Amino acid sequence: MAQGLQLSQRLTQSLVLAPQLQQSLALLQAPTLELKALIEHEMEQNPVLEEVASTDTELREKPGDDESESSAPADSAEDTSFDAPGEKTATEPVDDFQAEFEKLVQLDQEWRDHFSQTNVPIRQSTEDEEKRQFMFDSLTAGTSLAEFLMEQVRETDLNDEQRVIAEIIIGNIDDYGKLQASVEEIAASSQKPAEKISEVLKVVQSFDPPGIGARDLRECLLLQLERAKQQESLEYIIVRDYMDALCKRRIPEIARGTNRSIAEVQESLSKIGRLEPRPGRAFLPDNDQYVLPEVFVQKNGEDFVITTNDEYIPHLRISNVYKDLMAQGENSSEVKNYIREKIRAGKFLIKSLHQRQQTILNIAKEIVKRQREFMEKGISCLKPMTMAQIAEVVGVHETTVSRAVSGKYMQTPQGIFEMRFFFTAGLQTATGDGVSNTSVKDMIAEIFKSEDTGKPLSDQEVVKMLCEKGITIARRTVAKYRDELGILPSNLRKVY
Repeated sequence: MAQGLQLSQRLTQSLVLAPQLQQSLALLQAPTLELKALIEHEMEQNPVLEEVASTDTELREKPGDDESESSAPADSAEDTSFDAPGEKTATEPVDDFQAEFEKLVQLDQEWRDHFSQTNVPIRQSTEDEEKRQFMFDSLTAGTSLAEFLMEQVRETDLNDEQRVIAEIIIGNIDDYGKLQASVEEIAASSQKPAEKISEVLKVVQSFDPPGIGARDLRECLLLQLERAKQQESLEYIIVRDYMDALCKRRIPEIARGTNRSIAEVQESLSKIGRLEPRPGRAFLPDNDQYVLPEVFVQKNGEDFVITTNDEYIPHLRISNVYKDLMAQGENSSEVKNYIREKIRAGKFLIKSLHQRQQTILNIAKEIVKRQREFMEKGISCLKPMTMAQIAEVVGVHETTVSRAVSGKYMQTPQGIFEMRFFFTAGLQTATGDGVSNTSVKDMIAEIFKSEDTGKPLSDQEVVKMLCEKGITIARRTVAKYRDELGILPSNLRKVY
């Protein structure tokens, strides 16, 4: 018997963001270079928008004008409309285009000279600009490790079969220069004798950089020492025969086994430490990120001047061509409605851009206000701070602060920092003041830096030293920060 269809009702709640609000949030979250691309895309989609040169008349709102709109949170429903006061809604017929022209002219006037007055970026000196240009002019397309090795294969006298084997071996070498497959595995996959694979592998291991094609750390270090003709050295003996003790820094054990003094062993370990454990590292892609500061903080007397970087953001205005088209009475209602909607979209974009800059500026000002000691003295004076605290003062939601600082950088007297860097939890001091986790980690680094290497400090001893400074911290927290700083445990730091 066939089952009948059943009808049911269910009540659910969902949040649907209006397209304009989505655009506003996207503009707020995008870093400067991404923002530039977003604006250029909007200009392609909206013909009424045009970019104005910095020396020309720009659509820039004066600070304090239209406060009810510019100060509203970026994620509030009120931000979905930036129509001028008194403007008719889209549901009402609008035939008086002269009134709209006057509003557009007023908008043009309001957006004049705002960035030049309040957001002037800190200009670099001529020397800094020349250095920056030289850096970009010097950038070249890097050669990969595999390409570099294949170039050396072509310079050898290997026969055709050996060259094929060499190419297979190089294909199994990772970006750090380590051979990821055994001779037997390469032989099985290539249907070549293992003896021939071993012969060609020795040739590949003779290539630059030294240590290339090694199957483990021990072989990598030995290849480098052999290339330097150090087969008779204490370093070679230690790597060849005492690798396990070397990794655990059992210096007395190595000294007894090699019949050398502890001082000689420590000197050899120092030389081994200068070898390259990852010979292919020099060929890795350049992962350095060249960041563009969103905010500049500059000391001026006793105060700090905070400005946003508007130099790379296209300055927009509504094109006069489309204003003239609107003035032509012979245009059809469809044409007029199309132009009107594009102009409104353009006005919203311009307004959203200004609101973005103002929101970031307000957040940056509050950050500098709360982190004044950091601006003057450095990381050791960084204070605990949360996004909720900043949001409450600025008058926006906490998520707005999160979006506003996402992927953005601030240039300070102490260097360039990601804006999220300033938001950190903290520990309580004996005086009741807070100290940020970042500051505590910096203190721990300084403590270990000045320790007696003959008697390295334990984590518990660091806990006691911090307690003497009024900072209460658990031993496991010190251990965690030590690991994050890349500092070995005390038994592995000891120098005899």
